[in-house]
Amino acid sequence: MPEAPREAVEYALRGKTLTVYLYLLKHGKAIGVREIQKALGFSSPSVAFHHLDKLVELGVVEKDQYDRYVLARKVDTGILHSFVSIGGLTLPRLGFYAAFFTTIAAAYLLANRGYLDLYALIGTVGGAAIFWYEAWRVWRRKPF
Repeated sequence: MPEAPREAVEYALRGKTLTVYLYLLKHGKAIGVREIQKALGFSSPSVAFHHLDKLVELGVVEKDQYDRYVLARKVDTGILHSFVSIGGLTLPRLGFYAAFFTTIAAAYLLANRGYLDLYALIGTVGGAAIFWYEAWRVWRRKPF
């Protein structure tokens, strides 16, 4: 089956369909309809099947010989741009900047214990605090 254009995939990957896609992405193995229904709390297997069928039509998911579904390709769309997947872990991109600024702030505080410049302190600690806050806000909106 040919792949759908990127715009069509971005439009279709919303709500429960996005949740199903992210579940498949997280597990990275072939999964059956009932397992998805139970894991995601859908009211019936037909709801899971509907969203899986949608993903198959888009060329994002394929069926294997045992009628289980497996990811055919990864798609970066919409809110997914705000996250990075490392192994089975999905983290907000801003978390890396927050960790960097936290490291810089800690290094500054350790290196300059005797004399702390107010502007440098505000820049490093303030930057870290802002990035941690924004990473937390993105994490709260995560669709998975």
